[in-house]
Amino acid sequence: MTRDGDPLDRLTPFGWRGGIAVALLLSLVSFIAAGYFTVYWRNADMDFMVIYNALAMNDGGTQLFFDHPAYLTILSVKAWFAQLHRAGLLDAWTLSAIPAASDRAAFDTAMTSAVHAGRVAALLTASGVILAFALLARRLVSDWRIAMLAVTAFAFSGGVQMHLRILRSEMIAASFCILALMLLIVAARRASPARPLAIGLAALLCMLGLTNKVHAILLIAAIPVLVLPFGTEASASVAFWRGSRAWAAVLVAAIAALVAAITAWPLLAAGFDPANAAAAGLKPLLLGRFGVYQLTLLGVIAACMAAFATLWRVSAVETAAALLAAISGAALGLLALDLSYDINDVVVVLNPLEKMITYVDAPQEAGSLGGAVGLLLSGVVGVIRRYTFILQSSARPTVFLTWLIIPGIVVAVRRGERQAAVQATLLLLAAIGIDALGVRRGLKVEYFVFTDPLIIMAGMILLERLADLSLARFAYPIGVTLLVLHVGISQAEPVKMALKRKGPEEICEWNGYYMPRLPLPWCAPPNSPPRT
Repeated sequence: MTRDGDPLDRLTPFGWRGGIAVALLLSLVSFIAAGYFTVYWRNADMDFMVIYNALAMNDGGTQLFFDHPAYLTILSVKAWFAQLHRAGLLDAWTLSAIPAASDRAAFDTAMTSAVHAGRVAALLTASGVILAFALLARRLVSDWRIAMLAVTAFAFSGGVQMHLRILRSEMIAASFCILALMLLIVAARRASPARPLAIGLAALLCMLGLTNKVHAILLIAAIPVLVLPFGTEASASVAFWRGSRAWAAVLVAAIAALVAAITAWPLLAAGFDPANAAAAGLKPLLLGRFGVYQLTLLGVIAACMAAFATLWRVSAVETAAALLAAISGAALGLLALDLSYDINDVVVVLNPLEKMITYVDAPQEAGSLGGAVGLLLSGVVGVIRRYTFILQSSARPTVFLTWLIIPGIVVAVRRGERQAAVQATLLLLAAIGIDALGVRRGLKVEYFVFTDPLIIMAGMILLERLADLSLARFAYPIGVTLLVLHVGISQAEPVKMALKRKGPEEICEWNGYYMPRLPLPWCAPPNSPPRT
């Protein structure tokens, strides 16, 4: 078959930059058609919660939402509103600028403009994440066409398409952690003198992700294991890390880690203080103490770094520098909480599993080891049902990729591509495990951003190692079918949301708690202090 007839060429007709531009353009069209003009209260959970906090903080107030805790999302929307106001593009940028609920027309106009501005912020965030994913995907595989297919799959995954039109905490949290994983894989494959800096940056991204949603802890815990099989012959430490000058770099890294840790220590002490945790309604998960599993996770990370060093001939000096860089990065990420300090944010971020247990549909069972295992197993069954799509359908086009990934793993093993098979298997198992825990909250489409990229990366890795399969007789029609299904199904939930006819009355169940100073015209007046 000639190059002109290569299915990969036919599936990526716009080239690398053109393909990314088309993906972003189609996302913009979808955003406008089923998102931007949707009635302002349609996605109130969490649009209203984020926007309320941004409005209140621009009025000189403090953050109220600490559930998980949407910290960076709220701060970014707050700053975005202020910028739009300075440019003369948004009048409704503070809580005091929102008319009283008694003036329904004026209230609707003001809230519509604020929500529209928030949705634009969501679109810009998602677009930036797509571009960052594309940049790293191009580094993960040698064939840009495979990277382009991965970018398309990511841009039109159910989670990303949903998040580019609503304000939620998952987008920033999951994306930062996924980008950290991709950065670590790139660094793992090829050594360089600056590799510890890449590891420090990845740690920073992971901690920033955790400050936005505590569920990111599941992905963070998986990352050290996921990176292990991605070493190559080029992973061995370069000459710099085997010479005497390397010790000077370790000394600098140690000083930086010590300074960062000392600076972050007040946050750590406050977050693990039993009195502060109890005030936030949290109970210790293990051994009656806070901080136990967090220390265990740090040990697992250090052990995985040592294992990687042993497997792929990384020097002890470089490993030490990398570990110190990771400490510095994590501490710097935690210090972001000082941008708008509140003890509730600190407690929630540093005790993520304790907070997550309060969300599950069976919190009592989750509090014991046996009960937690039972919930996990039932969650795995639920995930498998969803991955079949036949037993339980969902607005998740990446499930069709698993239909190819699982046979692809088998083919890779039979061909002796065992490393690629292990890499893809671990990525798929991590997705299943994280989704299994997400089932306890219904595995909503918004949660897919945590695991869809893992499935996409598994497919990307297998396709690169089994590239000759793309020349098979039915490769092109299968590819076209998958692309059409992928893009089509990714629009199902946004269109469904836009076409809903249900009214806003259910918002009244929680608006008094989450928005105490913003009465809504369709809700009875809340029993809360009047707005000031």
